[in-house]
Amino acid sequence: MSENETAIGAAAGTESAPQASTEEITYHAVEKDGVVTAIWEMQGRKHLRTIDPRSRQGQDILRLYTTEHHDDAGEAAASQ
Repeated sequence: MSENETAIGAAAGTESAPQASTEEITYHAVEKDGVVTAIWEMQGRKHLRTIDPRSRQGQDILRLYTTEHHDDAGEAAASQ
């Protein structure tokens, strides 16, 4: 089985260490059988770190995405 990568949102963040690139930080969910198994923190095409979706930070990222995703879907349905 292959793992699917799904973009789950972007956040421009400031890190404690200076960044060489000005590209924004994005988060990508890695799914297997419909379950998020990892969250990749990316800067452009560079993988910065992997976040456990069961961790507090992983849950916060997933919650933020699902909130935005449902809000966007609700607005689209309301405008029709």
